Amino acid sequence: MSHPYVPRDLNLVDYAPNLLSQSTILAAYGLASLFVVSLIRVISGKVPKISKTDRWLMCWWAFTGLTHIILEGYFAFSPEFYKDKSGFYLAEVWKEYSKGDSRYAARDAGVVAVEGITAVLEGPASLLSVYAIATGKSYSYILQFAISLGQLYGTAVYFMTSYLEGDNFAASPYYYNLYYIGANASWVVIPSLIAIRCWKKICAAPQLQGQKKNKVR
Repeated sequence: MSHPYVPRDLNLVDYAPNLLSQSTILAAYGLASLFVVSLIRVISGKVPKISKTDRWLMCWWAFTGLTHIILEGYFAFSPEFYKDKSGFYLAEVWKEYSKGDSRYAARDAGVVAVEGITAVLEGPASLLSVYAIATGKSYSYILQFAISLGQLYGTAVYFMTSYLEGDNFAASPYYYNLYYIGANASWVVIPSLIAIRCWKKICAAPQLQGQKKNKVR
């Protein structure tokens, strides 16, 4: 069955079109993300006895944590962002993303709830994961596992509510695939891989502990 691509919510009263171009919005986000990743790579390089995988995980958690807190936090606590006519970057981001999912401009209750919880809980927890990995805290794997499950649950709710409501929130196939599908793919694939890795590490811990006890005896 063909997708209708008839957005329900982009005809809101006082809706202000984007002042920044798509290329400007995406380029700024890309450069900011690259800066964060590069900075964490430099910092993690000074941490002794840390694997390459953990260095990349520090980058991921820093990137996703700041995304949750800054971007999603702004959306959750700025109910009239779609009216902004000043060209403020964060408002421009969400007006642009609303072309792929107009529930954001319409302040859909389910979307606001998911994004609010993500910003308030998962954002700070993600940054805590950076610290936990860098300092070798015992709760590192449990924390990463819990956040990853939270991200997967939030993404599942996000997609399922859209499907149950008709999945007709995109302005075109281009925006549907770029934003609704593409922009959310990372929060399906990467948390899944991290959750699997952490689960294996957590399950292996009792076995390692048992081996140490046997050696002591």
